[in-house]
Amino acid sequence: MDRRTFLWKLAYLAIAGGAFMIDQVSKSWVAHSLRFGGEKAVVSGFLSFAYAQNPGVAFSMFDNQGDPGRWGLSVVAGVAGVLVLYFFWRTPRADDRILGALALLLAGIGGNLCDRLRLGFVIDWIDVQFGNWHYPTFNIADTCICIGAGLLLLDIVFSKKKKLADQSASKTEAAA
Repeated sequence: MDRRTFLWKLAYLAIAGGAFMIDQVSKSWVAHSLRFGGEKAVVSGFLSFAYAQNPGVAFSMFDNQGDPGRWGLSVVAGVAGVLVLYFFWRTPRADDRILGALALLLAGIGGNLCDRLRLGFVIDWIDVQFGNWHYPTFNIADTCICIGAGLLLLDIVFSKKKKLADQSASKTEAAA
């Protein structure tokens, strides 16, 4: 790997570190400001900030597993983080969408893993609702994970379309 590529990838990791810090600072603010029953309505009836402890994973799945669940989820998150970092360093410099997606995944995994190891649960605080519909409470790390996963899915879709277009073009050339 040349120096320019290395520095470019470090820039992506710096962005991941920034997203991680925003997640941790926001959770600290929520824990200090809203932990004891406070709720802050941002857009009445749609968006509010409220402190919630999530000992499970997405949508509070596996939340009643106690310490074995905490440490098991921590190991899974740690392995996922190492795998994301491995694929990050193996991804070519030209694949910006994948590098960005992996950086966001790393930030999100790190943010939630840090909470789980430090506190035994993840602090969630962004609460979205619309009428009777209520989305599960989430945090910045969850947002990073969802956007990163979405970018990876987009890359899969676009790479398949490109591959099909390339195959179609080569068949047309071969027929001519």
